[in-house]
Amino acid sequence: MTDSRSTAWDAYSQSKPQRRQANASGETTWFNWTQYPDHGPGADVLRLRPGDHVLDLGCGSGGNSAHLATLGMKAVGVDLSARQLDKARERWPGVDGLELHQADALAHLGGTSTVFDAVYSVFGAAWFTDPALLLPVVHARLRPGGVFAFSQRPPVEGCYGCQASYIPRGADEDPAVVKRWDFEPDAWVLLLKEHGYVDVSASVVGPPPGSRRTGTLLVRAARESR
Repeated sequence: MTDSRSTAWDAYSQSKPQRRQANASGETTWFNWTQYPDHGPGADVLRLRPGDHVLDLGCGSGGNSAHLATLGMKAVGVDLSARQLDKARERWPGVDGLELHQADALAHLGGTSTVFDAVYSVFGAAWFTDPALLLPVVHARLRPGGVFAFSQRPPVEGCYGCQASYIPRGADEDPAVVKRWDFEPDAWVLLLKEHGYVDVSASVVGPPPGSRRTGTLLVRAARESR
């Protein structure tokens, strides 16, 4: 894949630490929406049951997808970074129900015939894809009543819409640049409703107690049930 974004995310993967072998509860797989370990809501946000089909947009090293697969879901993870997917395959070999694909989120959604019970993104492709393009194709691939949820950093006040993210590539290279889309919670609610979603909520999950760092924007919506 020659997409310049895949090169950027390969560079990012080099700086990202490996997922821990176990969380604070001693579990070897778990689901995390926030940038803080052992903090925030879990997979229950997606309202999944064993046998359900779920799609992870920007799965990275695959931890969340692998966790859902161990719970009996049929989990598909897509990511632009070959290096991230290599990490995922090394960390989660032979996990039943887990598929990993190197692909652009829009391309995968447009090319699959699978109807998903949930689509989600954790600091992933939902943050780095134009919502005017992403929201309708996710909606089209959800079953009636299916859930779309994503998390990302909250926006910087006054910096909304398409923004630039810079990914370091080394001392002798300019950083890679990728686009992201930032909006306040109320704006996300409006965007999702405009694209036919219902039961929309968007809020900031605060950081761990005692931390003065930023929280996590968590957005959840559904396709209308028939």
